[in-house]
Amino acid sequence: MLNRALVRATLARADDARLRDAELVEAATIAEGRRALQSGSFDVLLLDVRLPDGNGLELAASLPEPRPLMVAMTASVVPSPRDLAMEAGCDGFLEKPFQPRDLQAVLTRLLDGLVPA
Repeated sequence: MLNRALVRATLARADDARLRDAELVEAATIAEGRRALQSGSFDVLLLDVRLPDGNGLELAASLPEPRPLMVAMTASVVPSPRDLAMEAGCDGFLEKPFQPRDLQAVLTRLLDGLVPA
């Protein structure tokens, strides 16, 4: 919940109006995320790797094409978490804890079509 609050606060204060004005949909679990994905379309998904009901990278890898841009976020100590995220189809990666400017930079690069971020 704290990480989602940090994302909300960061985007609300972003210099880029696309980020500041973004409509946010939150999901605390993979099950909630799947339900949200079935009910709408999204430009970017921020996926936490470690969720209460599983691994966010498994959700990323299971999404059909075309899929939204995806950024994996993790505080994991797993070796090469960035590589695992990219193998799962993510377009960007943030290691937690992250600085607000890092989140903004990754999202802006993705929205500008400068992938991977």
